[in-house]
Amino acid sequence: MNDPILSVTDLHIAFGKGRNANEAVSGVSFDVVRGKTLALVGESGSGKSLCCRAIMGLLPGSANVTRGEITYWCPEKGTGSEDLLKTKQRRMRDIRGGGIAMIFQEPMSSLSPFHTIGAQVAEALLLHSDCDPKEARERCIEVFDRVGFASPSRAYDAYPFELSGGMRQRAMIAMATICEPELLIADEPTTALDVTTQALILDLIERRQAETNMAVLMVSHDLGVVSNIADHITVLRKGRVMESGPAGALLRTPRHPYLKKLIAAAPSVSAERAHKIKPVRDLIVEAKNVSKTFYSRGRGLFGVGSLTIPALRAVDLAMPRGKTVALVGESGSGKSTLARIIMRDQMPDAGSQIRYDLGDGPFSCDALSDKDMMPFRRAVQIVFQDPYAALSPRMTVQDILAEPLKIHNVCDRAERLDRSAALMKRVGLLPEHLGRFPHAFSGGQRQRIAIARALTLEPKLLICDEPTSALDVSVQAQVLDLLEELREDFGLSYLFISHDLAVVSRLADEIAVMCRGTIVEQAPAKRLFEAPEHPYTRALMAAAPNPDPDHKLDLNAISLGAGAQPENWPAPFGYDRATPAPLHEVEGGHFVRKAG
Repeated sequence: MNDPILSVTDLHIAFGKGRNANEAVSGVSFDVVRGKTLALVGESGSGKSLCCRAIMGLLPGSANVTRGEITYWCPEKGTGSEDLLKTKQRRMRDIRGGGIAMIFQEPMSSLSPFHTIGAQVAEALLLHSDCDPKEARERCIEVFDRVGFASPSRAYDAYPFELSGGMRQRAMIAMATICEPELLIADEPTTALDVTTQALILDLIERRQAETNMAVLMVSHDLGVVSNIADHITVLRKGRVMESGPAGALLRTPRHPYLKKLIAAAPSVSAERAHKIKPVRDLIVEAKNVSKTFYSRGRGLFGVGSLTIPALRAVDLAMPRGKTVALVGESGSGKSTLARIIMRDQMPDAGSQIRYDLGDGPFSCDALSDKDMMPFRRAVQIVFQDPYAALSPRMTVQDILAEPLKIHNVCDRAERLDRSAALMKRVGLLPEHLGRFPHAFSGGQRQRIAIARALTLEPKLLICDEPTSALDVSVQAQVLDLLEELREDFGLSYLFISHDLAVVSRLADEIAVMCRGTIVEQAPAKRLFEAPEHPYTRALMAAAPNPDPDHKLDLNAISLGAGAQPENWPAPFGYDRATPAPLHEVEGGHFVRKAG
């Protein structure tokens, strides 16, 4: 059956009124069918989330629906329907959560930090059903088990900060589906997650859909995600529909230039794009036996006591000069911890050895004084993941770019202005915008500013910590192109951190795959993509979403390597946590952690 549960017809949304009105959504129409998934696709600012908030009656106060209808076919009224734009607030409260539920992009900001996960999920059930608190608890624990919590009863009593990003998103799915809504709106539900967790979340949404026959309205800018879950796609750009139709047909034969552009920009794992290099011994960084242990004491998900958390275990990493080494792995695998140790923001455990050669001969930071560390700080810079959090909202771009020069006493004020203007131009921005504040720029432009800031001191090594994960795919492609150009122009060496092998295939010369604080496989990029050996590496490759509708996610391969305990990996790769198997060289420069 193709009966719609929701129809949006000729929807117009504007900010402001009268002559000052700015129309953000112009004449958007689409149907969401029972038991099926419609994907709203487009870049940031295309109007996707505004359409969803209009459905839920949650538009910001400055936004107004100027025309259109949102028709909801109500199950309790038989074949009856109602226009949600005219529905009274009391009735909307019944519909929200009971008939239509929504999952937001960032679970940490959507969950109350002061209440347990169980209390927040049970609240939805208590509001929309007749069950008592005891029955609500039992239902919650049952749903927690269905959405993949290893210990549902413990998760019920946990607070959001005690769960990982993937587990918090599972809690949001439990909250949204516990009342078995007719329609689930998922607004970028996997953007902040690593690729393996993303794949498992998409599978979870599909399984819940199959169990309850609910319709799904998926909002995304990632066509790789959309190709794995959508039955129908509507493409938005600047508040207007560019193209709409069955998912397979649109992705195989796109007609609109904008959709063709999005498909071309979507990253996918490719051995052909990967760089091929010979083993190089001119190293800018060489790390041996690097370990890092964190200690904490206090109340946690599993009780009260002291915790010893090994973040890194005997990591070896060699970085060739002028090349890009990618560190790839899930959240919590130790990638960022290793990066912070290399840039000396954190100290490793005793016995760790890191040697640098920034152009004046090899040295170790262990014996350097604070004064001697200043040249090191100039030579090693970082670009962070979130361009919104990385830049001070109280400083102009001119001040942001000039600050490192001022701290290191590199040049006078006039030259700082000249250098800032030149860097703005080099990263594709206008020098006349130096007087603006960060809020005046888009996410991609802010990341370009962050890259310009990292280049002001003319570093030798640039650490890029997930620099594109918060960006739309087309903007992501532009930033990756820019990084590649800058590496060639400035002779930079990159340590590129990512959870997505599809992203690093465009940039990396060498790839090190990390899992649970250790490197499980390392090889030249082309070799790794052509012949991955470790099940965890294969899981990451299988989890990379592809816009080709004939290339679906392989959940068997994902579950075999990702999320599994190392001791459960198949022989000869499995090992006990306390005694990791050694790295073996299987071919020139290709190392795999396995027994024997």
